[in-house]
Amino acid sequence: MKAILFILISSTILYAEISNNYEKTKNEFIEKQNNFNLEKKQTLNKHNSYKEEALRDFENYKKAQQKIFDDFKNNISKLWENPKMPSAKSLINYTNDRKTRGEINFENEEIIVETIASSYDEAVKNLRKELNILVSIDTKEFNKIDPFEKELSSIKKSNKIIDSSFKNESILSDAIFGKKPSKKELNSFSNSNINNKSIKVHNSPKIPNQKVYSVIVPMPNQTMINKSKEYEKEVTKQGKIRSIPRSLIFAVIHSESAYNPKARSHIPAFGLMQIVPSSAGKDVYEFLYNEEKLVSDNYLYNSTNNITMGTAYLHMLYFKYLSKIKDKESRLYCAIAAYNTGAGNVAKAFSKTTNISKAAQIINKMSSKDVYNHLLKNLPYDETKGYLEKVTSRMYSYEEIYNK
Repeated sequence: MKAILFILISSTILYAEISNNYEKTKNEFIEKQNNFNLEKKQTLNKHNSYKEEALRDFENYKKAQQKIFDDFKNNISKLWENPKMPSAKSLINYTNDRKTRGEINFENEEIIVETIASSYDEAVKNLRKELNILVSIDTKEFNKIDPFEKELSSIKKSNKIIDSSFKNESILSDAIFGKKPSKKELNSFSNSNINNKSIKVHNSPKIPNQKVYSVIVPMPNQTMINKSKEYEKEVTKQGKIRSIPRSLIFAVIHSESAYNPKARSHIPAFGLMQIVPSSAGKDVYEFLYNEEKLVSDNYLYNSTNNITMGTAYLHMLYFKYLSKIKDKESRLYCAIAAYNTGAGNVAKAFSKTTNISKAAQIINKMSSKDVYNHLLKNLPYDETKGYLEKVTSRMYSYEEIYNK
């Protein structure tokens, strides 16, 4: 009887001890879980706060750039009837007094030099000097001499915006001369292109007793092909990594910037493949590096960075966003249009909504030729329709040039 009583008492004590240990373990687990959830919430809040600060800093940076752009344009409009400013396909350089300027129009494959002067001899001297500068300088030299670029460089960048080490690149010299031209070569080039026959003159509408002298110099044949060859190595490399035809990458570069290494648009988009930092740039950076970051204009003026990001974006469009489109050629046409206007607007052309899955169901019932024609007829913007035509046409041209 005593043995049974001992067992009962021992069992009761043991049960109580087990029960206490269970409660203790359970409470410890709940506490750890709460701490984990709190840390997770704090990390998420910190991440969201960083994103908000980065976006705010980028918006401030963009506003500062726009103010410099507007102020500079207002100042030169006091001298020039047409105050030219840099764009995606035009590089513009002004002298410090703003009375002489040069434009490399990559799209039209021509160089335009203009000067406001009081005499013909003064004008010839200014025009030849400016032409020599445009066909010989690289991006490093351009940043040093161009007054607009110098003003932009004064903007303080946030440490939350990814910048890049500077990469010096040829603008036109390699494409025209095959190397850095000698003084003799430059003088020969400018003397043959700037003469009595080529110079046009009219009275300055802004400055009394002054005339505007101008010359349009066509770029030599093969300049655009030579420009493409400067980027062949990087285009080939990124094309292989992302399974994107290099003919498509070249066609996109040609259509976006026409190989202007300092390409910038009003959006703003930057560089050879015109990446918008706050939209495609942000998504692509996360895809490439598993981090949500914003990149600067300087980051995108680095051709290696730009081609890496632009090709990755083509990959995301073709293999991710539009992957439900079965026919490869149909998907290619949609990816080209989406690079310009976004996948949602491409979907709208077929389903009247931004739902890509619904659009894919319709596209998969059509031939690739019908898809192409449907896009040209129904895309929301004429710009994108023209873009699709240009890129597809240039793809075939680059396939012939590079035999792939």
